Amino acid sequence: MTSSLDTLAVHAGRGDLAGLGVHALPIDLSTTYPLGGLEEAAASLAAMASGGKPLGNPVYARLHNPTVARCEEAVAELEGTAESVAFASGMAALTACLLAARMRRDGHHVVAVRPIYGTSDHLLSSRLLGLTTTWTTARGVAAALRPDTVLVIIETPANPTLDLVDIQDVVRQAGDVPVLVDSTFATPILQRPCSLGAALTLHSATKFLAGHGDVIAGVVACNAEWASALRQVRVATGALLHPLAAYLLHRGLATLPARVRIAQAGAHELARRLARHPAVARVRYPGLPGGDPSGLLGRQMQGPGALVSFEVDGGFAAAAGLLADLRLITPAVSLGATDTLIQHPASLTHGVVSPDGRAAGGITPGLLRLSVGLEDPKDLWRDLEAALDRQALADRATPQATPAPAAS
Repeated sequence: MTSSLDTLAVHAGRGDLAGLGVHALPIDLSTTYPLGGLEEAAASLAAMASGGKPLGNPVYARLHNPTVARCEEAVAELEGTAESVAFASGMAALTACLLAARMRRDGHHVVAVRPIYGTSDHLLSSRLLGLTTTWTTARGVAAALRPDTVLVIIETPANPTLDLVDIQDVVRQAGDVPVLVDSTFATPILQRPCSLGAALTLHSATKFLAGHGDVIAGVVACNAEWASALRQVRVATGALLHPLAAYLLHRGLATLPARVRIAQAGAHELARRLARHPAVARVRYPGLPGGDPSGLLGRQMQGPGALVSFEVDGGFAAAAGLLADLRLITPAVSLGATDTLIQHPASLTHGVVSPDGRAAGGITPGLLRLSVGLEDPKDLWRDLEAALDRQALADRATPQATPAPAAS
């Protein structure tokens, strides 16, 4: 039976609860398990070490945990994929994808489209994993491919500019090279990349999926073959998501559709108001006129999302002053929580990106990224408007430097 996403979000991954005799999600905090028969335990251990699932008893929690597995099942149902694999963080999930890609294809080259999350950019640029990366545009993927390319990486909506990338077009350009889509900003409520041809859908589940600012987690939705490779990496590197975090993440999924809709409505309203304020030089939001030049809303993404980026007149100084003047909105990194957060990408989330990389990604000194929460947008606007007005007054009150006389 096909369910709506609202219904699926409530019930996904809970199919075994009746058999366990419970109604609320249970938490298994065991680090080890009674072996039972030695031969059975050895066979189960061997299966999990090679990326499979336990044949019987889980043996050891680094290899498999029932609470984590239940959460993975829920995410896979929401994404419409065969499986998903959960990790201790979004960066652990990306690292596992890169290592699994090298396991599955002979090569050490990645093609990536800027902008993406700053630490992802830094990992790809650092050669820490022995990979080389060619940075390109969404239209330049085909030209950037090499015989040793193992993966194409995009993020849409992009962090922090909210540019939308045509997933199907990138998949077409990539040919037989697998495509990874970081879909953290969209969530499966607004976008399901694997249904559009992507091999891997990555989420920093710290953000919208968990949704309450109290979990660090990453998850990758994919087919069974990729899941096996990812689990093999996870077992070897010890990057399993902690079961308490998996419990909180799974609990957060039940309200994900409602949270996304409420926050998206607030973001749309704030984006419209920001676009009319004289202290704002530019607003980046897919739901505004001109914000979706390729017409991907409704075709790829079922709504413009809950993040707004905007540039203030006055560059870094004005951006820093605005953050200091806010009273309700919290200046903080991260996103997708129940409360509204704002941060300065060039200094914080993308501070590790090279100046050329930031420039190529459109990350200017005056750019701010706003993650809209569940508050009343009228209250949020009063806070933003007051801070913007104070900054505009401060700019007008600042004496302008007198130009030096021309040389004679």
